[in-house]
Amino acid sequence: MTESISSALSPAPAQARRLPGDQFVWYVVLLEALTFCVLFGAFAFARVAHLELFNASQQRLNVSAGAINTALLLTASWCVARAVLTVREGGKTAGLLWLAAGWALGAGFVVFKLHEYADKAAEGIGLSTNLFFDFYFILTGFHLLHVLAGLLALLLVGAGLARQPKNAPSGYALETAAAFWHLVDLLWLVLFPLVYVMH
Repeated sequence: MTESISSALSPAPAQARRLPGDQFVWYVVLLEALTFCVLFGAFAFARVAHLELFNASQQRLNVSAGAINTALLLTASWCVARAVLTVREGGKTAGLLWLAAGWALGAGFVVFKLHEYADKAAEGIGLSTNLFFDFYFILTGFHLLHVLAGLLALLLVGAGLARQPKNAPSGYALETAAAFWHLVDLLWLVLFPLVYVMH
């Protein structure tokens, strides 16, 4: 009797917390974040050494296009997060719709970025223009490759989710892809103000 009362009053053991998705993706996220930190640091040091050149070159960037891309990525990440939550609750169809919306917004980012590159090419601006644009194309190009990888991951995960049973979908693969996608979003939130806005 005493044992049953004490067990009823004692708190339930806490569930073991885990990172969402596959553990391997978190190693990838850490490695990619560190790589971008090195690139961001190199940009910052080069900016200090060539402040006038960087400020003058920065004026040739389209801040509005960068802001639109920021809105696209933020909204895409929100949609992907909604997809994860919806699938966790067993809503396969609604989860796929949220995932499709996130994918479409991410694809919109790619279209705007390629249009921005085309505008720069029309102005005669490329990798060999000056040090600022070397960094601009390397940073944004490397980030764009990550966006494309994220879009491919979301597409493959969506195709797999569509084949799962409607009443008990598994969100494990979706959580894994979402973790990488949120990294892409976070990197842009550092890259945009650093390259486009800060003087």
